[in-house]
Amino acid sequence: MLRFSSSVSRHVPKKHSLRLIHARSRNRCYPDDEDDVYKARRREVDRDDYFQLYKSKGQHLLTNQRILDSIVRKSDIKPTDTVLEIGPGTGNLTLKLLEAANKVVAFEIDKRMVEALHKRVVERGVGDRLTVVCKDALKAEFPEFDLVVANIPYGISSPLVAKLVYGGRRFRSAALLLQKEFARRLLAKPGESEFNRLAVNVSLVADVEFVVDVSKREFVPCPKVDSSVVIIRPKAEVPDVNLEEWCAFTKACFGKKNKTLGATFKQKKKVVELLGLSKLTDSNVESENHIGSNCPDDEEESDEEECSSACLEMGEASSFKEKLIGVLKSADFENKRPSKLSNDELLHLLALFNQAGIYFLDRSKSTSVVVESFD
Repeated sequence: MLRFSSSVSRHVPKKHSLRLIHARSRNRCYPDDEDDVYKARRREVDRDDYFQLYKSKGQHLLTNQRILDSIVRKSDIKPTDTVLEIGPGTGNLTLKLLEAANKVVAFEIDKRMVEALHKRVVERGVGDRLTVVCKDALKAEFPEFDLVVANIPYGISSPLVAKLVYGGRRFRSAALLLQKEFARRLLAKPGESEFNRLAVNVSLVADVEFVVDVSKREFVPCPKVDSSVVIIRPKAEVPDVNLEEWCAFTKACFGKKNKTLGATFKQKKKVVELLGLSKLTDSNVESENHIGSNCPDDEEESDEEECSSACLEMGEASSFKEKLIGVLKSADFENKRPSKLSNDELLHLLALFNQAGIYFLDRSKSTSVVVESFD
């Protein structure tokens, strides 16, 4: 008969605990029969024994001790390390990390989870080595850390990975438990059906290693999909490129990743957008301010100016479109698809565009790739 420690069962819903025992003993995952309950407020219960876990918030607790041990072992934690954990929940992974690391800094936004986590680490006598930050991990500034080990809430996977690899904070590695489909996209290579902007942007600055798949049966409550563990290791050297410009460029290319680049950059909307970005200079800003100060009573003159301006813009757009296609043709990129191109090829194309005075980053706005989704 399977037995679970009281420290674990106390911090998960009783019904989920029972379902977990059934899942382990019969090797199957029972469907969650409480989906409708999530839409209404449940009656208050004894909080010392149980509280509601919300699947909509990505609250799926990994309970398999063997897998938890494997994640910690693969993370290669040193006794002197400070580990960053995102979404510790009730502390199943946190307690393992505290056994291996010097210190753990955990970001948890759910105050109920924080309370349960504090209670467990105090019982283990390791509370002095855990710092819990009750803030949104996407918005808060991370402290210094050596590596990341975390069971990531599915809903924030893309922006969180972006924040880690482009955030400027150096770290040794990040062992992440992610939705299986997301992990496959992260690992995809050029030419594969799953290759996408996420893989392109991450592989520019980091290497990604697949570790192991984790069945949905190992979580409470049971999610709808399986998960995978991957390890992200930042590269010691990255290409000499403006990373914000790079991310804006890949966004333009991978909007329709299976379209040819020629078809993408011939689109009127794309041409007008890039033309506008190319004209964002100090003189243009001054010109816009001058136009904005025109007397509103001169309606007839204003209409003529607008017509003239529209005609001028149409001519400029046509000329700019030829410029875009000319760059693509100069290096035989016009009929190529971004989903087939390596990072070296994409870097070369970006350099050609920039040399021609074509840019993709809106420098009139305060931009950051730190929490931008790469989807």
